[in-house]
Amino acid sequence: MASAQFENSYSEPQGNGGETHQTATQQTGVLTTQQGVPVADDQNTLRIGARGPALLEDFHFREKIFHFDHERIPERVVHARGYGANGFFELTKSLSKVTRADLFQREGDRTPAFVRFSTVAGSKGSPDLARDVRGFAVKLYTNEGNWDLVGNNIPVFFIQDAIKFPDIIHAVKPAPDRDFPQAQSAHDNFWDFISLTPESLHMIMWVMSDRALPRSFRFMEGFGVHTFRLINAKGESTFVKFHWKPKLGLQSVMWNEAVKINGADPDFHRRDLWDAIKGENFPEWELGVQLFDQKFADSFEFDVLDATKLIPEEQVPVEPVGRLVLDRTVDNFFAETEQVAFCTQNVVPGIDFSDDPLLQGRNFSYLDTQLKRLGGPNFTHIPVNAPRCPMTHFQQDGHMAMKNPKGRVNYEPNSWGAMGGPREAPDKGFPTFAAEVSETKVRLRPESFADHYSQARLFFLSQTPVEQKHIRDALVFELSKCERPDIRARVVSHLLNIDDSLAARVAEGLRLDLPEPAKAARPTLRLPASDPLSILKHPTSFEGRKLGILVTDDANAELIRSLIAAVGKAGAVYEVIAPHIGGAILSDGSTLPAAQKIGGGPSVLYDAVAIVASDAGGHELAKDAAARDFASDAFAHCKFIGYADGALPLLQKAGIAESLDEGCVSISTDADAAAFVETCAKLRHWVRELAVELDA
Repeated sequence: MASAQFENSYSEPQGNGGETHQTATQQTGVLTTQQGVPVADDQNTLRIGARGPALLEDFHFREKIFHFDHERIPERVVHARGYGANGFFELTKSLSKVTRADLFQREGDRTPAFVRFSTVAGSKGSPDLARDVRGFAVKLYTNEGNWDLVGNNIPVFFIQDAIKFPDIIHAVKPAPDRDFPQAQSAHDNFWDFISLTPESLHMIMWVMSDRALPRSFRFMEGFGVHTFRLINAKGESTFVKFHWKPKLGLQSVMWNEAVKINGADPDFHRRDLWDAIKGENFPEWELGVQLFDQKFADSFEFDVLDATKLIPEEQVPVEPVGRLVLDRTVDNFFAETEQVAFCTQNVVPGIDFSDDPLLQGRNFSYLDTQLKRLGGPNFTHIPVNAPRCPMTHFQQDGHMAMKNPKGRVNYEPNSWGAMGGPREAPDKGFPTFAAEVSETKVRLRPESFADHYSQARLFFLSQTPVEQKHIRDALVFELSKCERPDIRARVVSHLLNIDDSLAARVAEGLRLDLPEPAKAARPTLRLPASDPLSILKHPTSFEGRKLGILVTDDANAELIRSLIAAVGKAGAVYEVIAPHIGGAILSDGSTLPAAQKIGGGPSVLYDAVAIVASDAGGHELAKDAAARDFASDAFAHCKFIGYADGALPLLQKAGIAESLDEGCVSISTDADAAAFVETCAKLRHWVRELAVELDA
């Protein structure tokens, strides 16, 4: 029926050119201009004669081209590459004792939310799997106004004072003379800045770790980064740090894998989030808070106002208080994800700022940024930015004003009574914590900000040996892209203040003589390791992951169905890859549709793979370069591989048949299929790594 309606929406060819017009039906409605004027012809400009000059009076053409010429707005300077979704925050534990914020009062209350994930350094067109920090920005539409928790997937930052923000971003962005490299930190400018800015070393440990290569937005943590205040009904203050912990656990990819994912699917993270929500596998995070008082802040080894430091969970546990669920994709990417405006200054009564100098600078900068990007001060009129609670004020006019105060009164105080508009509400309004301040105006860093290495060491020593190797490998790779040996040497001199073995292995990987250690303002403390800082020390699951099943004609139909059933039982999904996009004809004569042709569905797109081939199909796969890459890459990336006997010729040609280990599972029965999927819950067979690549 739909097809017939679509065909009937075409009229007969008109004019000598044989054009085909789509004309309005009851189902499609009438095409109009932006002024609502019905359009008779959207295919041709108005001209004098069929071959004559165009006429200036063609208002429809002018409007259409005018809008097209201006449909791009300036992209964000940072966090340009982003993806968003709608959802809700549900309170599971009241915080009424420590905050008067309405969204934290009643257990079970749900607050609408919009979340935007992003990379930091790259442009809008850069790939998803760049080694980078990930933005984790949450807009909560509370009953008292919008609260923007504008965070990252890393709990610390490169710099301590916002005045250095232009410098760190300029350093990591493409060089102004050559405009490359794009979305990469592996170049001289970035590492020159880092080597001269030791406060960045803690962040560098995180960015060189697997945290900078998340497998999915759904498998990464989020952090508010800064110390904030919660204010209760009595006006009492409690310090707080905010944490988002993913329900499905943490997971990252390997560097070589990330490079290949960027080639195979540069929209990998976007597609993953879209598919999860559309498949009703709604991404979910737990909101946790670290609450502490002034006494703890005074006794803590580091300054809680220093954004390059974190508070270990062993010292202040993360208390779960709610959950964030993303259950709806955007209706239009530009209207919501591109135009959403996050500002750290957007807080609600009961949440207040600390004196963190980086946070104070962000509060100024973000509002200024939105003015530039969105064209004027009325960006809160855009639906994605508008509060869901009443918004009443005397602000008026400006670029793209959608609504202005009604009546004659646009000022206060005024004497017009009920017609005089909104009034102050001291009992409900935003209260600023009355912190005592009595200091001299200065431009300096406090001495309490001077330890730049202790927490970098803490992070490195909290990692498993595999994760430590990845950090070493990343440093060697990044520094190998620096052309200046003195920059490499300066970075290694800092590493000597973090861990001797780390510095020595990086120097060895660069064939660099060990320099003298960099001068440290304070001695490096020997802090106890913190397990929550490691990804691999967290529990794992195959829930929410994806199995890639490579099949051929005459493959065992029963075995494939067993695999699919086991994947469903694990709460995971699967995708079929075949020599032909039309699918494969299985051993029982049924056709199994394929989502990917072999060349378009490399193993890097999957968390684990199974190769179910017939004897003839296995020999055919062995001749195909893409199929050999499928197997060899899965092995090199330490993935679990399930294989039927027919796949052995492929494994042989891929060069891995003689190296099969416990991560390679032979599957021939229903029980084998179920056991293989259970094994995949470990996510990677990390003991294989040293056998498939050189150690740094």
